[in-house]
Amino acid sequence: MRSRVTALIAIAAVVLTGTGAGATAAPGEQGGHDGTGRFDRPQQGFAPAATELRDGAPEDVGLDPAPIRAAEQQLTAWTQPDPATGHPLFAGAVGLLAHDGTVVDTFTTGSAVRYADAEGTELPPEQQVPMRADTIFDMASISKLFTSIAVMQLVEQGGIDVEAPVATYLPEFGVNGKEAITVKQLLTHTSGLEPFLNLWKDWPDKPSRIKAVMDVAPKTPPGSAYEYSDLNLITLGLMVERLTGSPLDAVVAERITGPLGMPDTGYNPPAEKLDRIAATEFTSDPPRGLVRGEVHDENAWSLGGVAGHAGVFSTARDITVLGQAILNGGTYGGQRILGEEAVRSMLTNYNQQFPEDSHGLGFELNQMWYMGALTSPVSAGHTGFTGTTLVIDPLSRSVAVLLTNRVHPTRDWGSVNPARQAWATGLARAMAVRPRHGEDAWFTGIGNAATSTLTTKPLTVQGDARIEFSAFVDSEPTDTLVLEASRDGANWTPVPVTASGAGSPESEVDALSGTGHRQWWKVDARLQGETLSALGATSDTTGVTPQEQVTLRWRYTTDTNYTGRGIHVDGISVTGSNGTILDGERDTAAFTGVDWQLQGR
Repeated sequence: MRSRVTALIAIAAVVLTGTGAGATAAPGEQGGHDGTGRFDRPQQGFAPAATELRDGAPEDVGLDPAPIRAAEQQLTAWTQPDPATGHPLFAGAVGLLAHDGTVVDTFTTGSAVRYADAEGTELPPEQQVPMRADTIFDMASISKLFTSIAVMQLVEQGGIDVEAPVATYLPEFGVNGKEAITVKQLLTHTSGLEPFLNLWKDWPDKPSRIKAVMDVAPKTPPGSAYEYSDLNLITLGLMVERLTGSPLDAVVAERITGPLGMPDTGYNPPAEKLDRIAATEFTSDPPRGLVRGEVHDENAWSLGGVAGHAGVFSTARDITVLGQAILNGGTYGGQRILGEEAVRSMLTNYNQQFPEDSHGLGFELNQMWYMGALTSPVSAGHTGFTGTTLVIDPLSRSVAVLLTNRVHPTRDWGSVNPARQAWATGLARAMAVRPRHGEDAWFTGIGNAATSTLTTKPLTVQGDARIEFSAFVDSEPTDTLVLEASRDGANWTPVPVTASGAGSPESEVDALSGTGHRQWWKVDARLQGETLSALGATSDTTGVTPQEQVTLRWRYTTDTNYTGRGIHVDGISVTGSNGTILDGERDTAAFTGVDWQLQGR
């Protein structure tokens, strides 16, 4: 496991710095320009600084539109009532997918305003407001990215040292055990502060609410654990205001959204944009009624709609511009908001001691629960409580944005994580994984809690046998590909395998899994010794009894949550002492696939 982690960290370093030899195509392969349209050719370094979003079709950048259309259908299905719950997963959504600077899909479904009350009584159709491409959403915690960028701008200017105590810049913060908490710890959520305080309810006004954040004591020793906390970003927002002498909303407008040309992004949107704003929740505590055009987060609302952790409103197009600016190394449209080194810091994992909670200086990293098959050590993003998602994938130079108003009419209708994953995975599967051998390869992309099998016909084995194949594995650690053998087709025994390639296991294993490396592995296995004995095969000192019949299968099994892009198997070869037993490239009829298909990409 250590070598796999080390290899993935090395891949991340190559991607962020643009150094190293990088991936190479198999002999005879012809790829897109610099990996465009390819999932199996991870990009290195940043996109060209001049890259700007342009509209196009998936085919324009080598993508297969079918997985994208399938993801669209899933989103629409989630806007329909579920028989089990009686309500949809969310009222509506706007999704945008961009690859190599081309916006390949902007999709709308459902309603921006749909309900008349908190119980879910639907408005008459003529009173509902449909989603549109320029619908404005309360981005909730995606706001944290804007605060983090503002902090990193000050770091570049020399006004902040991320290793310095926060109290250096906010002396009133350095009390009750917080004296040594650093700026970096706030950015990476390792400060030890609790997730939130009920500022809106337990303190009467803005000054007292801010003082409560300054006075709060750590929940755990700083640096000892990861705990996502709104208080971290509220503090950073206050620090930005203190050091710039300007309100946070003015700083974001002047230094981020203005230069990038994001006209619909900001805090406290004006009344003239209300008809384009998606509704959020009906709230009774506090008694706000239908929240629309005001920030949903109660603490941000109690702070005047502008806070470091929440408050930003935006559209799918605007937020994609921000994503492209990160892919470009901090610049867009001729305007630079960050230097490349600062962007690298935002995409570098500083939480290696907390493996499930990778985090750069602002961005979350490597989170399959919402990044789906776009997950990698350098995949960056954030989500928002209202149902918003931003995923930035430097390996494919892609951005996936999904904005829903999942809290309309109530926050209690469930998680939109399945939709987040499906949208990102649709883009990942639209990109090609070219066969390693010949014109096609076996592929399985089953969903959660499922099993697929690729089984050979019975093979006549004399003596030990060698099994070789190539595998492209993109799955979470608990979703595994296993090579198995059987004499009777009913009882199966795992065959240990050895894989080589970026991100592969360091030694022989009984199962393969992994995500983020995006390269083919060469896999080798031996059918001999203990494995043959487990099959019940008779043997003597020379090996297996002549004419032994053995069947092989590749079994891929997923658990109940999260899947990657899937598994490709290619170039299957079985050889024995008398030569070739099975040539999978020449004899595809020798295989029976259950949820496996031959694909040319």
